[in-house]
Formats: sequence, structure tokens, C-alpha cells
Amino acid sequence: MQPGHFFSLIARADLLRVISTTYTLTSFEVTIFCDDIPDVICYHLGAVQEMERIKIHYNFGIMKWFPALLMSKFKSVLLVTCLIAISQVRAPAQKESDEVTPAVQQLYAEAREARERGNDAAAIDKYREIIKQAPHLAAAYNNLGMLYFNRQDYAHAAEVLKRGLELNHDMPTASAMLGMSYVQLGEDAKAEPLLSKALHANPTDDRIEMMLARVLLNARKLDEAALHLNNFIGRNPKNQEAWYLLGKTYLQLSEDALKKINEIDPNSVVAHEIAGEIDESMHNYDLALVEYKKAVDMAPQQPGTHMHMGDAYWYVGKWQSAQTEFKAELANDSNNCMARWKLANSMLEANDSNDEALSELNRSLEHCPNLMQARVDRARALVRLGRQPEALPDLLVAVKDSPSEPTIHFLLANVYRAQGKASEAQEEMRTYGTLQRQASAAIAGQANDSNAIKNAAH
Repeated sequence: MQPGHFFSLIARADLLRVISTTYTLTSFEVTIFCDDIPDVICYHLGAVQEMERIKIHYNFGIMKWFPALLMSKFKSVLLVTCLIAISQVRAPAQKESDEVTPAVQQLYAEAREARERGNDAAAIDKYREIIKQAPHLAAAYNNLGMLYFNRQDYAHAAEVLKRGLELNHDMPTASAMLGMSYVQLGEDAKAEPLLSKALHANPTDDRIEMMLARVLLNARKLDEAALHLNNFIGRNPKNQEAWYLLGKTYLQLSEDALKKINEIDPNSVVAHEIAGEIDESMHNYDLALVEYKKAVDMAPQQPGTHMHMGDAYWYVGKWQSAQTEFKAELANDSNNCMARWKLANSMLEANDSNDEALSELNRSLEHCPNLMQARVDRARALVRLGRQPEALPDLLVAVKDSPSEPTIHFLLANVYRAQGKASEAQEEMRTYGTLQRQASAAIAGQANDSNAIKNAAH
């Protein structure tokens, strides 16, 4: 560091803001901010732009007087000692120092003034001139690259930032901007290592982590993408885009796993169950039943095979066949609450024995008291049996859990009417009617939107 620069720092020592210190009898480490010190001077301290944190580690050797100094006026001693340490251990190459002339510092002041006025074009011209006069000053490339980046001129930003990092690779901000510029230019392979490096320097930078996650997802590095998205969501739990990308990542992981299953044995029970689930998710229940039937034939005593088959029948309203499969599932797994509830539900839908349905529902809720569908169906069975007062507790629990479910309000109206509570019954019927109309309007709106899009297509 040239003497003039060093004394400039001493004169402006009040601008150095100490963030943290770590010290022993023989060394100390200080983290400071370069606030309003010009970039060209901050750069000699190891910073690359305004507001950059830098750390200085200085070995004193064994000095008997250092503990005494710590006991007195520690802050002022630390600051002056820090500056002395900087001048000794962070001095840049002579070639670079020689380039930081008064003319360069004047150009920097003019560039900064232009930026403050919002005249980025003028600031760019000033920084280009700085680079001509001081071609080895990495901080100037960083700031010029930032101006290009902010103007979305990613090609020029990438060119300038790349040169700056060649001069000084330890510029996390420049690495981040270069990585993001490469993403915008469609060069993800170049962007990934730069974004990773920038995130390592600042692990809580949301913008960098989200962009890195996208790059990893596009490269099908799915485990790494999921890790970064989970980190991001931990800091931003209401960010819908992150949740969407995490779901997309897990979906692709699932697809890869399914592909591996088929590679191992395409005719296994698991392969047929998965194929059936895929068909079922697309509401192609006929093909789903074909796959589930193959699984049942291969493993009739395996828990889950009859459940899949019963679900497919249940979705298409084949109540008797569904009951047969759910009973077979319960023979393999008597603690399956869902199978027992759906067995009872199929009985109610088929208008079979309400008493048998109630018995199955009681058993289901003994094992799974939080299964709200079973509570609603138990209330429905009790209402059919004329035992309305017994239905009320289940309905009150269910309506608290799912206040927008119309069926619950309809059943509550029935119970209140049976108890002679006319006003409560009327209120529940009004709620039921409102929810039904809202549901119908939503369906109609989707249909209208779909028709409008189809009609506008060419």
C-alpha cells in the first residue's frame, strides 16, 4: 500500500465499522465494513465494493504489552493496529498499487456521483476509463460489471466480471453476478460453479440460492436442488415458487425411481401397483384396474394390493366390488383405518345395512380418531338410524376441522331440526346452500374459461 493511501485510511478511520473481533495473546481477527471509503482504497483492504465485509487476521508474536493494551482503550488500539496490520499483511502487488493514481481516484468520484444521480451511462463511461488507466484493478471491473448487470446487459456484464475475477478470484459479489449473467445467457454449466462459490461466501442469499436451485434442477442434479430449495423454504416458508420447484424436484426424483423399478423387474407387484397409480391419477380407472388385478393375482395376501383394487372400484362407484376388496384388505391388515372407513362408506352409498356400517366406523375411529371422513359418515349412519343427538359431537368436531364442507352443514341442520332448534337448523341450511352455490359457480367458471380458451385458439 502506498503511504498516501495508508494515511488516507488513518484520516478516515472513523468510517471503519468494527463488526466482530476474535483475539488471543498472539493474534487477532477483525471483521469490518468499508462504508464510504472509495472502492479503490477498500480494495487494498481486500473488499471489492462498498459495504463489503472483510476479515483481517494478524499475528503479533508474543508481546508482553498487548494484554495491557486490551485492558485500556481497546477499540482505538484495535483500529490503529488493524490498519497497521492491513498495511503489512494485505498489501497488493506493486503493479496494481502504482495504477491507483489521483486521476483514477478522481474518476471513481465522478463515477460514483453519476450513479447517485441515476446516470448509469455516464458511470459506465467513467469506469471504462478507470479500467484503461488501471487495467489490473479488479474492483473497477466488479463495479462496471454491476452496472451492466443492473441494466440487464448480461453479455457485457459477463465479459467484464470474468476479467475482474481473473485478476482477483476472491470477489463473491462478482462471482454471483457472473453466475446470474450466465444463467440469463443460457449457459447454466458455466453458472453453477460461480453460484455455488457465491453462496458459500453468503449462505443466506435468497436470490443466489434460488437461481442455483433452478440451475441444478435443469441439470437434473435433483438431490442437490432439493437441498437448496429446502434451505430456501426454511427462510421463506410462504414462497409459493419455491414450494412449486420443490414439488417438481420430488416429482422428477419419483420418475427416476419408477424408471429404476421397471429396469429391475417390470413384472413385479410394485411395478404393477405403480402403473395402476399412474393410470388412476389420470382418471383412467379401467387401465388402473387391469394393473391392480395383476398385483392382486401375484400377491393376494400382501397388504396394499386389495386396497388399491378397492380404491379404483370406490372411485367409479362400484360399491359391492369395492366392499369385497376392502374386506380382503382388512383380512391382510386388520388395522387399516382407511380400508375400514371406505368399507363402511361403500355400505352407506349402496344403502346397505346402516348398523353394519356404524360398527365398521366405530372400529375405524377407535384406531384413528382424527379420521374426519369417518366421523362424518358415522354421523350420517346415526342420522339414518334416527339417533341424531349421538351424531352431534362428531359433526361439531368435523365442522371445526372442515368448515367449507357442505355435507357437514346439511347433517347439522338435520340434527338441529330433530332437536327442535329451528334457528340453528335454518342457519346451517343457509350455509349449506351458500357453499353449494360457490362450488357450482367455481365449476361453471372453469368450464367457461376452458371454452373461451378453446374458442380463441386458431
